[in-house]
Amino acid sequence: MTMKDLFGTAILDFQTNNSPQDLITETTISEEDEMLVDYLFRDFSGMPILEQKALLLAKGKVLDVGCGAGSHSLYLQNEKKLAVTAIDISEKAIEACKLRGVSNAKVEDILRFETDEKFDTIFLLMNGTGIFGKLENVSNCLQKLKSLLAENGQILIDSSDIIYMFDEDEDGGKWIAGDKYYGELEFTITYKGEKEAPFPWLYMDYNTLQNAAITNGLQCELVLEGEHYDYLARLTL
Repeated sequence: MTMKDLFGTAILDFQTNNSPQDLITETTISEEDEMLVDYLFRDFSGMPILEQKALLLAKGKVLDVGCGAGSHSLYLQNEKKLAVTAIDISEKAIEACKLRGVSNAKVEDILRFETDEKFDTIFLLMNGTGIFGKLENVSNCLQKLKSLLAENGQILIDSSDIIYMFDEDEDGGKWIAGDKYYGELEFTITYKGEKEAPFPWLYMDYNTLQNAAITNGLQCELVLEGEHYDYLARLTL
């Protein structure tokens, strides 16, 4: 199944002034919501505190996974003068990154990304656990990230515990289907009247991420909690 790459199309439309419109996002547990494309082009001052903290912690050689419009990469490259490799599966997003001045941007899937380089900082931001897709994929992805990490390197990743989105019963329990992890969602994007095929997107509560990290030989620490059930974590060897 080929992706239409509507997310990348929206990014490139905005970058090239090609009548950009807002994206419409929808998940299995939430109704349609507008996502402003210009938000993906925000500068440091417009970023949430978790992202700002992650950028301030960045060091050495950086890999920005799922870089989108490249806003994090640009800050690290231009303000912190770090060597950044920005990767995304979206060809159009990478095209936009290059137009914005990201000096090393590549169309890559992290699981198929081959390089002799080791990275001091690996970024997965804007719900970085999302690209794992499903809980069953987490170990495979963490092992891949681990293989790219320099000896004293760090993986900086954010996510949210979305338990708050589920209805409570009279006793305060949550109505959650018992057949899978509650953070496994299907995501749908609509742009300019076109609809992308639904794709899996994973939100992980911190304890689940920490357990997965330990299982895969990584240490995990909670760096910062946001205002809305979100958090930034650091994984190290």
